[in-house]
Amino acid sequence: MIQNRRIWVLLAVIIGMALFLGLAARDRLGFPLDDAWIHQTYARNLARYGRLEFTPGLPSAGSTAPLWTLLLALGYLLHLPYLLWSNLLGGLSLLWLGWSGMRLWQILWPVQASRAWLAGVVLVFTWPLLWAAASGMETLFFAAVGLQLAAWYAEIAATNTFSYRDAVRLGFFAGLLILTRPDGLLLLLLIAGGFFLLPAPTAKRFVRIGVLLGTAVLPLLPYFLFNYATSGTVWPNTLYAKQVEYAAALAQPFEGRFLQLLYLSLGGAASGWRGVSSAHLLLLPGLLVAAWHALRADWAQRRLLFLLPLLWAGGHVLLYAWRLPVTFQHGRYLIPVMPIWAIYGLAGWVLVLLYSSSESDRTLWLGQQVARLSFTILMLFFLLQGALAFATDVAIVEGEMVTVAGWLANNTPPDTLIASHDIGAIGYFAERPLLDLAGLISPEVIPLLQSESALTQYILDSEAQYLVTAPGWPYSQIANHPSTIWRFTTDFTLTKAQGLNNMTVYELGVP
Repeated sequence: MIQNRRIWVLLAVIIGMALFLGLAARDRLGFPLDDAWIHQTYARNLARYGRLEFTPGLPSAGSTAPLWTLLLALGYLLHLPYLLWSNLLGGLSLLWLGWSGMRLWQILWPVQASRAWLAGVVLVFTWPLLWAAASGMETLFFAAVGLQLAAWYAEIAATNTFSYRDAVRLGFFAGLLILTRPDGLLLLLLIAGGFFLLPAPTAKRFVRIGVLLGTAVLPLLPYFLFNYATSGTVWPNTLYAKQVEYAAALAQPFEGRFLQLLYLSLGGAASGWRGVSSAHLLLLPGLLVAAWHALRADWAQRRLLFLLPLLWAGGHVLLYAWRLPVTFQHGRYLIPVMPIWAIYGLAGWVLVLLYSSSESDRTLWLGQQVARLSFTILMLFFLLQGALAFATDVAIVEGEMVTVAGWLANNTPPDTLIASHDIGAIGYFAERPLLDLAGLISPEVIPLLQSESALTQYILDSEAQYLVTAPGWPYSQIANHPSTIWRFTTDFTLTKAQGLNNMTVYELGVP
């Protein structure tokens, strides 16, 4: 029966992906953010030249998701259309996420195992997760691997059984999780803590943890060595560049940053009601109930079972509040932990609705039906809103980044050095040398990011021949400099409607 109900999750994935991609395709299908083109550029160059580099011939430690790059590169090796392959990977990641959520549900709440399909369908229809699946980014793959790790660990902790084969499996996939995004390190450390609480002599506990951590390091060693040889640090440039770029956000009080990100991860909106994900926000009371039951159950048995996914989700939010407290692009850095809030919120509501009074209570029965119907209607309503938001995001990237990349490809020599804040589409379509003003592939820019004057002078002193501005980043000082001449602007109306400046190309150093 459970296996048959997995088909419902598969159908939900097909329907959701068709809705998102179909609405976007009314104009032109693409990706909803420029970073997806960065991944495509790395992947294509890896397939072409066998090296991890953004600009051919220049090794780059700018990729935070090398495993995702490898998966995308496989599509180029197989000569598959990049949009088809990336969306197939995203859809499969969403399906994996839904099925992993079902498995976690069955382990944590075995009495309600027959309702596991509900958790899977709700996850798939939670629109930020669908947005991530169709984004061309590693976000959903990271979430799926993390949820699978949580389910595997829960099987061990729930039965108090352990084998070194389990430790090797968990360690290796935790290494792959970190290879997908560095913040996966948090889940690995929580699993190590859970291993320590499993019944065993102290020495044996440390051996288990050693096997777990040692196995996790194996897939990471080549990546760490590559980064260190390329940039002098084991982590990619992006981690440092983002923190400098958003230093103003880090200057805000920590408590406010944390509460803002927590609210967003729970389904709240960064701005305006259209950003709300009802599948989360309406489940908040259930989440509180489930969290209380989790705390009582784990405390009574001195183990880490019910609490581990919650600690991972909360710790993930805490980590970003500490180092990168940003909410743009629908809180894309927080999306990987949204499934945890949704699963526990559903479980809490099930506990409340099923056990608050007797089954014969007609008032309770009526309340259950109203709650189910209201939740279903609102979830589907916001699913449509999310699909429209995705279509808008894709249109802006196509109308701005891809359009500018096409102009540069047609109007500049192949060896032209271009300074740009958004390098993804330019790197993919124009294939020109780039001076990256966000510091991803140009780490020497990172110390200058907090000073527009210093960055302006650096650009003028460089050999860059063109400057490309970005929505929200007009680079006014250099754009108004006497030696700078306007050459092209997208004049894309949708960007203006969002209150942002159009991307513009300026020629630099003109006498």
